[in-house]
Amino acid sequence: MPDDSPLIRARGLVKRFGTFTAVDGIDFELRRGEAFGFLGPNGAGKSSTMRMIGCVSPPTAGELTILGLDSVRDGAAIRARLGVVPQEDTLDVELTVRENLYVYGRYFGLPRAVISERAAALLDFVQLADRAGDQVEPLSGGMKRRLTIARSLINAPDILLLDEPTTGLDPQARHVVWDRLFRLKRQGVTLVLTTHYMDEAEQLCDRLVVMDGGRIAAQGTPRGLIGEYSTPEVLELRFDPADHDAAADKLTAVPATRREVLADRILLYVPDGDATLAQVRALGLDPLTSLVRRSTLEDVFLRLTGRQLGE
Repeated sequence: MPDDSPLIRARGLVKRFGTFTAVDGIDFELRRGEAFGFLGPNGAGKSSTMRMIGCVSPPTAGELTILGLDSVRDGAAIRARLGVVPQEDTLDVELTVRENLYVYGRYFGLPRAVISERAAALLDFVQLADRAGDQVEPLSGGMKRRLTIARSLINAPDILLLDEPTTGLDPQARHVVWDRLFRLKRQGVTLVLTTHYMDEAEQLCDRLVVMDGGRIAAQGTPRGLIGEYSTPEVLELRFDPADHDAAADKLTAVPATRREVLADRILLYVPDGDATLAQVRALGLDPLTSLVRRSTLEDVFLRLTGRQLGE
């Protein structure tokens, strides 16, 4: 396959379950060495898309080629060249850390000597070399996640699929996983991930698509999407619940590119948050709290769908 051709290419991709359409005619492509993300809330169609890319769920309609091969006809050949990190860890908790890698390596038919060499290197890479002989059961959630990533790399895959790679982890464990994934990207591994964490997408993805209701609402680089669909800064204001609606009415007098009145706060999308806050105070409004921050992918999602990412 020529290096300049797309590693994964989808055209009009559809996935239905009975009368329910989970993925509704999406187009995307990614190239070797990219980190490509599907961003959206639960139920957006991200995991259904990943299962089609992983060749474990055939498309209902449309075209999907991976590594130059047809996802339905050549599913077995494609799966041999993929690494998969599922949403839930599927480790054998009664085996040791090292044995989990051995068993998975044998599944791919790798010689024992190759598995042994790769397992040692991978456990070192995910910072679990000192736990190689330990059983999996007592490991922390973050350690189990890192072991799952190591296991997914045992066959030296061309593409690594990660479905919600850090869901359920505490912030420190998430950052350790991000660091390992960033290092993989620097080594030239192609990453495809789904997430509903906007900071994860911003940290890891070269490009991404924003999905909602099975469709692609927008696609581009994280900074490009923020530049296109939001403003440089956002002013977040919280008022006493008794004053919230009246404050929202008054704030219509403050110039803003866009305003969002949420249940617990009011967002003003502006070029200069501090200058806007001064205008708010000049109206006689006294928020309980105020925060000036840069725009994020969550603001993009709110703009595109009218919902927050966690809803």
